[in-house]
Amino acid sequence: MKHTACLLALLLPFTHQLNAQKKADRKTLGNLQAHITFLASDKLEGRRTGTPGEQLAAEYISAQMKLAGLTPKGDSGYLQTFPVSEGKLIANTSNLTVNKITLTPGEQFIPLPFSAQKSAKGDVLREVNEPENIWLFNVKDFEMQPHADPLEIYRQNAREAAKAGATGVIFYNGEETPREVQKWLAIPVDPLSIPVMWVNGETSKLLSDAEDLRINMQVNFASGRRTGTNVVGYIDNKAANTIVIGAHFDHLGHGEDHNSLAPNDQTIHHGADDNASGTAALIELAKLLKASRLQRYNYLFVAFSGEELGLFGSKYFTEHSSIAPGSFNYMINMDMVGRLDPAKGLQVGGIGTSPVWPALLQQTIPTDIRTTYDSSGMGPSDHTSFYLKNIPVLFFFTGTHSDYHKPSDEAAKINYTGELSVIKLVYTLVEKTNSMDKLAFTRTRDKQAATTSARFTVTLGIMPDYTWQKAGVRVDGVSDNKPASKAGILPNDVIVELGTNTIVNLEDYMQALSTFKKGDKTTVKVRREDSEKVFDVQF
Repeated sequence: MKHTACLLALLLPFTHQLNAQKKADRKTLGNLQAHITFLASDKLEGRRTGTPGEQLAAEYISAQMKLAGLTPKGDSGYLQTFPVSEGKLIANTSNLTVNKITLTPGEQFIPLPFSAQKSAKGDVLREVNEPENIWLFNVKDFEMQPHADPLEIYRQNAREAAKAGATGVIFYNGEETPREVQKWLAIPVDPLSIPVMWVNGETSKLLSDAEDLRINMQVNFASGRRTGTNVVGYIDNKAANTIVIGAHFDHLGHGEDHNSLAPNDQTIHHGADDNASGTAALIELAKLLKASRLQRYNYLFVAFSGEELGLFGSKYFTEHSSIAPGSFNYMINMDMVGRLDPAKGLQVGGIGTSPVWPALLQQTIPTDIRTTYDSSGMGPSDHTSFYLKNIPVLFFFTGTHSDYHKPSDEAAKINYTGELSVIKLVYTLVEKTNSMDKLAFTRTRDKQAATTSARFTVTLGIMPDYTWQKAGVRVDGVSDNKPASKAGILPNDVIVELGTNTIVNLEDYMQALSTFKKGDKTTVKVRREDSEKVFDVQF
């Protein structure tokens, strides 16, 4: 009995600690679900940068930081606002009337990016292009060279028309959709001397059905700028250096920025995994670190906006931080950490940005979590902005899926237990660095895709695996009803050829893709397990 009593006395503290940990885990799981459910709710309308939904999300995150006891480190409390440049927008004063029919800007007509901001009017014969009048170009009459850039073809024809005395140009019967043409407005290009418009199929029919046309056109552009908001909180341990933990909280709204993979679905894109999951993890890590005894470093928690538009929030933050970036020890970025799948595991990027990362991660990540590593400090998320400032970074990511950038990325699909395990290993990693000096920074051999000059108007409909380090481009996801899915390309296939182009890396893939236009047919060669397969595709 005495031995039993002694054993029980030894076990009781351990049992109490275990129960306390289970209780803490249950609380964190409940908090994660509450955060993601709110952030991905219809009320926030997809958290598009610069919208009331984004502001509601920022207010929620600010309130959570305050509850966690963080010090505000924005320009106004926890908030830091920044400008977002969007290229040209079609001004409300742009108009087009044909035979007294007023057409809708952005749908029935779109000014092209090289258009002058001018007006033109005239009585036009469809088949006759006269000096001092508006010219009509039937795009079906163009002899398009294979893989030609349609925007450049339009620009060349409009420029020649202006030289010949045209007062304006309208292109009709083009194969592009209005959404595709809208994207061209973000391309910087010098203006011509005359107004130039593209019109959709409905308007093209109107122009084709009448010989005599009375046309009045006016092109005006608005400045494509809006304001985004970062949310910044701080734990001041009076230390010389600071650890930054970040996650973006913006998403796609209703797909207005043309970055949806469900282009015909303009309902709310909820963004539960992308990136309400990372934002929720950020909030819970802030609570854990505030309550901890890890005080060798200060901690800066940043919820970024503008990531989906091109890392606008993190780029601005690294230039305008209230804490000097030179004092940043390292930065951890969590983007899409809510779909941990045992088969795909965890992806960790940036391990080449400090010599300590490989060994430290090996000690930290449990052996039962399958992990893929990428050395590059560059990637498709906010850690890139810090790496470019010579700050060591790590990027935690549980992979893409069929709901990526679609309205179906909803809170009910989150693996909350899996996300809790990601939070725990990030905390453990931070804990291990608490006994270490400031980390050394090293440059990495970076993927060039982040800065590629390739411009393309078609998509294969695949999501590449950004952490893939072997030859080719590994397919991480395939979008429904896109060329890849129609051809039979599957996730985990590795693309090694696109047409006559050999694909060694993501840059090769993007450059090859830029040579095709809508309607083109080609072949895609992939490695699938131990065999090679060739698929016919049409863009």
